[in-house]
Amino acid sequence: MTRTLTSPDGTPASRLAFGAMQFGGRADAAASRAMYDASIAAGITHFDTAHMYTDGASERILGGMIGPDRDRLIIATKAGYTGGGTYSNITSTFEISRQRLQMDMVDILYLHRFDPDTDLRESMQAFADLKSKGQIRYVGVSNFAAWQVMKAIASAAEFDLRIDIVQPMYNLVKRQAEVEILPMCMDQDVACAPYSPLGGGLLTGKYAAKGSGRLTEDDRYAARYGKDYMHRAAEELSTIAADIGVHPATLAVAWAAAHPMGPTPIISARSAEQLAPSLAAMTYIMSPELYARLAALTPTPPPATDRTEEQ
Repeated sequence: MTRTLTSPDGTPASRLAFGAMQFGGRADAAASRAMYDASIAAGITHFDTAHMYTDGASERILGGMIGPDRDRLIIATKAGYTGGGTYSNITSTFEISRQRLQMDMVDILYLHRFDPDTDLRESMQAFADLKSKGQIRYVGVSNFAAWQVMKAIASAAEFDLRIDIVQPMYNLVKRQAEVEILPMCMDQDVACAPYSPLGGGLLTGKYAAKGSGRLTEDDRYAARYGKDYMHRAAEELSTIAADIGVHPATLAVAWAAAHPMGPTPIISARSAEQLAPSLAAMTYIMSPELYARLAALTPTPPPATDRTEEQ
C-alpha cells in the first residue's frame, strides 16, 4: 500500500476512480449525469478526465456537475497527449482545461504520455510553475514506462517537486505493470491509478456472448486484445463468476484493485446500468485464494531480471 492522495478538504481517494472519457462521446449528457450520480452515491471521490477526451466535452460536462461536491473530490486531467510535453503546450492546454472544468485549481495534472523530443526538465518546470501558482496540487504521469517515471522523478526533484501518481494500463490480461511499474510505486511511495481494468470490455463477458463494444468498433482495441489467451481467460473468468454468483466485471475490477501495491483502478462505462457491476467492486472483498485463482488464468509476466535462479 502506498500513499493516499486527498481532496482539498482532506477526504481520501476512494478505492476506485471514475473515468469520464465517455462523457460527451458514447455517453450523452443524461447518461453522464446518471453515472456521475451513481459514482458519488457509491463513494467515489476521484474523477479522471483529459484535455483531449471527446474534444473537450468530457471536461465541460464533468466541470458542470461537481460544484456542490468540489471540496471533497479529487479531480484529475491530463495535458500533452498531442503537442508534446513542452512548457508552452502544457501550460496553454491546461489553462483551457481549467476553463472547461470551471475550476481555479485542479487536484491532479498528468503529463498524458512520454515525449522523447522534449527534455523532461522543461515539462517539470511547467508543472512546478503551475503548482507554485496554486493551480494544481499533485503531479502525475500517464503511459510512462518505469524508467521514464524514474527519469521524471529525478527531473521533478530539481524543482522541489515530486511525482505523486502514475497511470498505466493494467488488467487481468494486460499485466506488464506488475514487472516494474507497481513495484516502483511501492518503493518510491507513488500512487497508481491504472486504466482499463475491464480490458476494453473484454473481461465483462459480453464479447463471448457476441456483444458489441470497443473491441468490435475500434481497430486499436481489437489489436490490443486480439490474442487467443486473452479471450480464453475472459471466458474462464465468466465461468468462475457464474459459479460464485458475481458479475465478471466486478471480479475483474476487484482483482486489479487487490494487488498488494494498492492501486486505484479507473472504471468507466457508457451508462449507469453498464457501470453498476464495476461500482460493485467498491465493496467486494476478494479472498487471497480467489485472487490467485484469477491470476492463474493468464501468464504472469517474467521478472525484470534474467538471474531468476537467485530469486
